[in-house]
Amino acid sequence: MKVSPKIMNQKTSKKSSPRAAAAKALAGVIFNQRSLSATLPQAVESLDPSDRPLAQEISYGVLRHYDQLNNRAKQLLKRPFKKKDGALHALILSGFYELKYMRTPAHATISESVNATKLLGRDWARGVVNALLRGFQRDIDSGNSLPEHHNHPQWMIDEVKKSWPNEWEQVLNNNNQRPPMTLRVNLSHNSSESYLAILADEALTATQSSITPSAITLERGVPVLALPGFEDGDISVQDEAPQQAAELLNPQAGETVLDACAAPGGKTAHILERIAAAGEGELKELVALDLKPERLQRIDDNLARLNFTASTVVADATDSGWRKSGSLFDRILIDAPCSGSGVIRRNPDIKLLRRQSDIVTLVDNQRAILESCWALLQSGGTLLYATCSIFPQENEEQIQQFLNAQQDSEALPIEQEWGRSTGAGRQILPGENGMDGFYYALLRKRVE
Repeated sequence: MKVSPKIMNQKTSKKSSPRAAAAKALAGVIFNQRSLSATLPQAVESLDPSDRPLAQEISYGVLRHYDQLNNRAKQLLKRPFKKKDGALHALILSGFYELKYMRTPAHATISESVNATKLLGRDWARGVVNALLRGFQRDIDSGNSLPEHHNHPQWMIDEVKKSWPNEWEQVLNNNNQRPPMTLRVNLSHNSSESYLAILADEALTATQSSITPSAITLERGVPVLALPGFEDGDISVQDEAPQQAAELLNPQAGETVLDACAAPGGKTAHILERIAAAGEGELKELVALDLKPERLQRIDDNLARLNFTASTVVADATDSGWRKSGSLFDRILIDAPCSGSGVIRRNPDIKLLRRQSDIVTLVDNQRAILESCWALLQSGGTLLYATCSIFPQENEEQIQQFLNAQQDSEALPIEQEWGRSTGAGRQILPGENGMDGFYYALLRKRVE
């Protein structure tokens, strides 16, 4: 489906261009293996705010259709650009995406893309860019469409096929769709019904989830600061799948809770919102743990907006030695580092950045985190293991191996309307019930 941001027909300034910015951001991903969340903010910093949505749309769009667009570019280029000119290659992909999938007039796309070569310090490539984009447009005008493509690396396609032989095509297709903008209503401030009414007053259409009390999904995405009550902590942006974590963990007033691998703090905040909404007291202790200080700062910032606090600790979750004093925890949430294979629709750069060899390393790290956190869980306590992966080796196979090795552990049933039982735990595939791909397993430490 073609999209039409309001800004796409606006003239850009001579000193900045959303197309040049997108090319810089994409080159950082494609050629330097940096995440789009790192390259895009830096690339759009000098843009007028009205131009930033176009740069974002192009950047995400190219990554969603990368293999399809890149294959065509390689066919048309007589000689590939050198790595130092990677932004030119990204500019061509950006132009292809805009011509194929957006409603910008072709002459504007081609003209502005050619002008962007100067801003990229590659004015010598004006003729090459012009010829390639015009040739691509002639293909479109003559009805020569790009061949359909799964737009995933082959190893990932093979892995999804192996993991989900009956659903693999739907999984890949859903990965390439735009995700919905879902909100988590702070139920200690408003009910979801009340907040829907507030949105309606602002002419914003949304739908309440039939599964999750705190989740509502907007008909169309808007800037977060345009959401009524955002700065007052009335709502947060969070997909419905991770909103299941606080529900499944089910912390109670007076308990001690550990949120391991907690950044950026969405689940930490949801735990506190849930306790506040219950109105039966406070947690005895909530510790939010993460390895990097700058990531903990994001937790503090998010909690401050919501007027909550937690004990934030810089530590490695694979080593329980950080907890030198204090009681064991009643409940532990592990949102484990993973392949991210369930959230590709939100982070399409995963398809370029993730390697098959990463999976073994991630599985080993997950196991170490599980064992470390288990040592911090008191008898009778519960541990919720979560990933945003759809690969069994990170999920049910990981948990089954842990259960086999840990004699004082047992899996608790997760009986929910969402996802599917996988034996040990429950799996949501991308797009099911409108959610991201997620896995959950709930474990209890037996009382000896």
